[in-house]
Amino acid sequence: MLLSASPWFIALCLLVGLGYAALLYSAKAPWSRSVNYVLAAVRFAVVSFLCFLLLSPFLKSTTTTRQEPTVVLALDNSQSVGLFTPPTVLRQATQGLQQLAQELRGQGFQVETRTLSATQSARPDSVQFQAAATDVDGLLSGIAEGYEGRNLAGVVLLSDGLVNQGRAPQYAEYPFPIYALGVGDTIAKKDVSVPALAYNRVAFSGNQFPVEAEIGYDGYAGSTATVQVRENGRVLQTRQVRLPAGQRRVKTTFLLTAPAPGKRRYEVAVSQLSGEFTLLNNQKFAYLEVVKGKLRVLLAGAAPHPDLKALRAAIQQNDNFDLTTYLPGISPLKTQDFDVAILHQLPAQSGVGAEVLAQVKARRVPALYVLGSQTNFGAYNSLGTGLTVTPRGSQTDDVTPVPNASFTRFSFEDDALRRFAAYPPAAVPFGEVRVSGGTEVALWQQVGRVKTQKPLLVFGGTAARRQATLLTEGSWQWRLQEAVEHDDRPEAYDRLVLRTLQLLTQNANKKRLDVYPTQDAFDTQDDVTFGAETYNAIFERIYNQPITLTLTDERQKTRTFTYTNTDDGSPLHLGPLPAGLYRYSARATLGGQPQQDRGEVLVQAQQLEATQSKADHNLLAQLARRSGQRLYFPRQLQQLAQDIRKANYKPVLYEQEDLQDLINLKWLFFLLLGLLTVEWATRKYSGGV
Repeated sequence: MLLSASPWFIALCLLVGLGYAALLYSAKAPWSRSVNYVLAAVRFAVVSFLCFLLLSPFLKSTTTTRQEPTVVLALDNSQSVGLFTPPTVLRQATQGLQQLAQELRGQGFQVETRTLSATQSARPDSVQFQAAATDVDGLLSGIAEGYEGRNLAGVVLLSDGLVNQGRAPQYAEYPFPIYALGVGDTIAKKDVSVPALAYNRVAFSGNQFPVEAEIGYDGYAGSTATVQVRENGRVLQTRQVRLPAGQRRVKTTFLLTAPAPGKRRYEVAVSQLSGEFTLLNNQKFAYLEVVKGKLRVLLAGAAPHPDLKALRAAIQQNDNFDLTTYLPGISPLKTQDFDVAILHQLPAQSGVGAEVLAQVKARRVPALYVLGSQTNFGAYNSLGTGLTVTPRGSQTDDVTPVPNASFTRFSFEDDALRRFAAYPPAAVPFGEVRVSGGTEVALWQQVGRVKTQKPLLVFGGTAARRQATLLTEGSWQWRLQEAVEHDDRPEAYDRLVLRTLQLLTQNANKKRLDVYPTQDAFDTQDDVTFGAETYNAIFERIYNQPITLTLTDERQKTRTFTYTNTDDGSPLHLGPLPAGLYRYSARATLGGQPQQDRGEVLVQAQQLEATQSKADHNLLAQLARRSGQRLYFPRQLQQLAQDIRKANYKPVLYEQEDLQDLINLKWLFFLLLGLLTVEWATRKYSGGV
């Protein structure tokens, strides 16, 4: 027991109790002397203890917890392990791990299982090897994070060493020993494959575009392979490709003509050769979009500025845009049609650039306005962009971008979110910012660590003319910072600029039902999602409308989904879909009138796991050596169990101290109440008051 006051006060508490008892029981009483002494002792004890409680005494207790050492069985459950490991070897490995788990549990270990696709699995011998990609670093890093602070003895990693996603694990540091268990087959099989395709993602209708195919081969040196390009089963071109001796890969290029605009899926396939081990890697798909022509972009500024260079560099990353740059007083403005305009600090306080604004307004060109210190906010607020800004003098806030989770017109990748968080602050006007109805916020402002509800990037305007506004002239810093940190690859900034322009240049929304995929393309393991917008007769947004979506694949098989759009922007989740080009049609009844929308969505198969069949046990050996362990094989599981026992992992004892105020113990209250009750009852029974 501990006190928050000096222990000398205990003597004072005893004196108070003694004095109280003496004053109460020193006079002559109607009961016997022995009863008087007992009653005085009770009153002395109660009063002294009540005074003692005023000193805030508390109890200190210590709880000891024993945590046994934990061994995690980490299984690479990727498709390559199931495809290329001999069934008897894989069965020996998984059943052996199950026996190892039982043996270790019998010796006091805790044993848990983790895989690439799930945190836990009931038994190692029940794992299905179906993961579409292998990220060993992600698996091991997840274990390090999930078991931080726990008594983790080590990790037994079953894998074939074939990694196709994430960091190279053999060069990473992990805070636990790794016992690598090698499966797969290190002997090269007779095989021919298409490991990679190189092509542009966008092609222009009527133009020719190249598709370069890489052909890999083992055991067929000196022979010839037949390679075809097909679309929907129709053969477009066929090539006979020589497979030279002394090499393992050769390239061949097909020159195709882009058909009518739309999304396209082309299959490059190599025909089966005699004695080939597997056909799973004999084809690969090229996914591209055929467009009508280049989108003409006007980039105009009130004066030279680093933003203009950053925006120009981002736009020039995409061949789908034809860029024209204009600065007033430096070069004449060409009188021509533009598909979209970027107006940097226009309208300006100095009045420059009036001819640009007049042309954009007259031709109803969609526009992205970039606001800054030279902007004439009164003139800007009259443009009907859906945003009004009333700055307080020249004051500014320094902000970074934060995506709006309810914005669904385009999505932000996880990598982009991490890059946004590392951006340096950029200045925005400080003052009152109002967003009108129908305007959507894509990015919010974050001031320091505080996420505000002030917009940074908004989309508004009318159905006939879309407009967007970026409230900072400092975005050039974001691109520069990202280029420095990511090897001159500012992908998040460039994607943000390009997607903004693409959204502005979509066909003017004169339809009352607008259904669209939330990404340009999905992978087979992705959750395919659709957004939807519904409008009334005067093109005001309305919600809670039942919508029926029909999805048709390349084999004309249809799937129907029904959902209701909500004001929080929640998309329709279709889940993972097989690879292919899907056409969709959406139907709804709005205001008693039937409405319909159509489109296409691509789901692409990466085919990562079938590309390579030869296991990489060197990677596993390096990974184990870096942690002070070694590589084992399924027939050596008994040796693995012995080595874990020899490591002599010990349980860890954790002590936790708990402090509790004595006055909070309920039983003390009832004890004191009982003593006082006994004293009172004795006095009444004996004739006292």
